[in-house]
Amino acid sequence: MGLELIPRYLRWKYRVEERDHACAILARDFPSEFADLLDCLATFTLRRSDILTPGGGRSPIPIAIDGFLLQRDWGPKDFQIQIQVDGSSIPIPTHAIDNFKNRVGVEVEWNNKTEFFDRDLNNFRLLKELRVLSVGVIITRCTELQQIFDQLGKGRSYGASTTHWDKLLPKVNGGGAGCCPLLLVGITRHCYDPNS
Repeated sequence: MGLELIPRYLRWKYRVEERDHACAILARDFPSEFADLLDCLATFTLRRSDILTPGGGRSPIPIAIDGFLLQRDWGPKDFQIQIQVDGSSIPIPTHAIDNFKNRVGVEVEWNNKTEFFDRDLNNFRLLKELRVLSVGVIITRCTELQQIFDQLGKGRSYGASTTHWDKLLPKVNGGGAGCCPLLLVGITRHCYDPNS
């Protein structure tokens, strides 16, 4: 079953991969969260004006995705984790998940340093082991978008060493998330609207 649970038009619009039956888990155990994700992907448009927005803060692109999910009662989630050893508490730091709802976490990595993938995957692994996360989702840009960035004169803003699909897959395939089920979504040129 797997990826067939995602409508065909979304599989055309995005590059999508899963690990450890993430789609089946989402569809069966978290249908509301899965519907939110599919609706978010269906409504998202990669706008030319957003690509051209000067840097310096968060890009409008992850802000749009996070904003959609926030309207569906998703939000940032920070976990306070510690273990007890002979009566002493030892904190275990984790990174806050950008979007979390009912054991599903979504990270949007549009144009960060590639180490953010390591951080996200390790965080998903730990939270899965602690039984507070069931599926981790990473949304990033496909490497093919570099051609559009270059045409718009923004190529230097999106370096080869920043977060994109070709940097994500080796980290995933190397076991970065352990046994945490993953849904990986790559924003392709089919999301791009040159007139917006």
